[in-house]
Amino acid sequence: MILGIDTSNYTTSAALISRNGEALLNAKLPLPVKEGERGLRQSDAVFHHVRGLPDAARMVGEVLAAHPDDPIAAVGVSETPRDTPGSYMPCFLAGVSAAEMTAQALGVPLLRFSHQAGHVMAALTSACRKEPDRRDALLAEPFFAFHVSGGTTDLLLVNPDEKRIFSIEQIGGSKDINAGQAVDRAGVMMGFPFPAGPSLDRAAAQAAEQGIKPARASVSVEGTFCNLSGLENRAAALWRETGDRAAVSLFVLDFIARTLEEMTKNAIGQYGRLPVIYAGGVMSSETVRRTLGAYGMFADAAYSSDNAAGIAWLAQEAMRRG
Repeated sequence: MILGIDTSNYTTSAALISRNGEALLNAKLPLPVKEGERGLRQSDAVFHHVRGLPDAARMVGEVLAAHPDDPIAAVGVSETPRDTPGSYMPCFLAGVSAAEMTAQALGVPLLRFSHQAGHVMAALTSACRKEPDRRDALLAEPFFAFHVSGGTTDLLLVNPDEKRIFSIEQIGGSKDINAGQAVDRAGVMMGFPFPAGPSLDRAAAQAAEQGIKPARASVSVEGTFCNLSGLENRAAALWRETGDRAAVSLFVLDFIARTLEEMTKNAIGQYGRLPVIYAGGVMSSETVRRTLGAYGMFADAAYSSDNAAGIAWLAQEAMRRG
């Protein structure tokens, strides 16, 4: 088996992947955020990871006990947010420490990746779960990947790379706040718990079921880059005007979906019609998926948000290639 570890700013994750690529464990332990707050300081995130990793280890141990003939052959870990020089967040140190100790104790290889690469691999593998040969074919050609979460709103050009599985070049994204930040700020404003994405998505679904049409505002997209800071102010104004959680939630998610749609169309116009993969926590929204479904593939919801499975799948592919 392959063990994957990921310690993002809001989730302690561990995964076990079988020799045939099946995810036997996809454990995700959310870090606690106090009511009314919109995030965590890095020092607090590291503290909560240190406290949460033993719980993740127990879950790993339970799966290993149920598969005594399948030992861990390698450990994969996310050590940076992105595949760019200088990319760094202290929260990943907790996962790296646990991974190094585990790999040393077991005498197995330790393979290091970026958190963003894990998102891309998780989305790609999950989207192709019924067609594994399709995943291999996609890894052999360029494709677009969107990584849309609280920390990123990145449009990526992903190219095959024999040594690193793939290389990532950012070709677009947000010039100000990220889509996940806009979602969380709107949600906390309306009294939803942090992270607010699932609550907004449920409220938006209720609005759609009631036949409510989303309030419209022009998106701000220039080429493959966007601005999202205006969305927060417009959502606040709509909340003051209506006090309607469902209507505001639908407005926020529809605005984000239309923004990403314009970025997708502009990327295709600039680089050609390449396959498109949508990854990141915001991509688990059904409202967003409905708008973007005609353009590309999505991960299962369990693999859209932060997870260690993508890291484990990257490690497995690296081991396969030798």
